[in-house]
Amino acid sequence: MVIVAQAKGSEMAVSQDHHIAKMGRHISVVIVASILFWLLVQLVGRELGWPGRYALLADFAALAALVYAGVNIVKLLRMRREDKG
Repeated sequence: MVIVAQAKGSEMAVSQDHHIAKMGRHISVVIVASILFWLLVQLVGRELGWPGRYALLADFAALAALVYAGVNIVKLLRMRREDKG
């Protein structure tokens, strides 16, 4: 019975590690995509002479994405801390 319980516990640990890794990849994609979007809008907007309000809109969108990533980083760190005990 004890062996079965240990196997279940290790499966849960692997599943938790997999979830943490997946969440970390998701956060990194959000950060990279938001910065690339922001840079692209800034460069294209300057070349095409877009009004400044579009640049401001891109600034706020990138800021919102980075805040989202920051909140998820805190969640990720808490999950890792709980996982290690």
